[in-house]
Amino acid sequence: GAVRAPPCGAGRPWRCVCYGLGRFGTCPNARHQLAFLLLLLQRMEVPPDRCLVFDPAFSELEVAALGELGLRLLPENEVRAAPTQPGPGPWCSPSPAPAPRSPQEGKHRVQDSPTLFYMVHCGKALYNNLLWRNWAPAALSNMVIIGNSFKGMQERVLSRILERDYSYIAKILKGTEEVALPAHPRYTDTFNDTSVHWFPLHKLEQLSAEVWEFLEEPTYQECEDLEIIRKEDEGNGRSPVAVQS
Repeated sequence: GAVRAPPCGAGRPWRCVCYGLGRFGTCPNARHQLAFLLLLLQRMEVPPDRCLVFDPAFSELEVAALGELGLRLLPENEVRAAPTQPGPGPWCSPSPAPAPRSPQEGKHRVQDSPTLFYMVHCGKALYNNLLWRNWAPAALSNMVIIGNSFKGMQERVLSRILERDYSYIAKILKGTEEVALPAHPRYTDTFNDTSVHWFPLHKLEQLSAEVWEFLEEPTYQECEDLEIIRKEDEGNGRSPVAVQS
């Protein structure tokens, strides 16, 4: 089907941030996701050098290939994500990689330009961190997320767990517009449970003042199935755990 620019931006130039793409040199699903990203950039008229990409699993050859495509690697690690594949079907595990420096766990701040975050099958904590970093109507209304369905998270995760561990996802649900990507039999495992999310300013402004007053950084102290590696975990040998989302 047609790929259209998400409904925000008002004519301003877009930028893109891609997390958790995976080992596209060895994984067909990751290659399909990369191909779709390149198509999106083309349709949205986003130059490749305005697309920042990061995944700690990338090999040197994959990094070189991304450079040949004109994409830019993030200068520091903003995420160490364990890819998750909701629903049935195989997925490709990343190979171990050296610990990158200065992990920020997906906490990328939206700048002046509207920003598309391409985060297919990333962990819930990554989306939660991204929302926290941009927790203000002006910033949230300036971004679009292509990734795991927020509605699906709401349906699959107990409300008390969602509100405790992923409070920013829980709070933004009423301010979110979401459209699922059309199903395609050839790419069932590649884009299942994937939606386009955006946050219209008029919906955000209808949320209560209390929603915006709480700005505590997520810590995930009680979360048993954390899908990213936190700063404090980097030196203790812990590995990310792939779980059902």
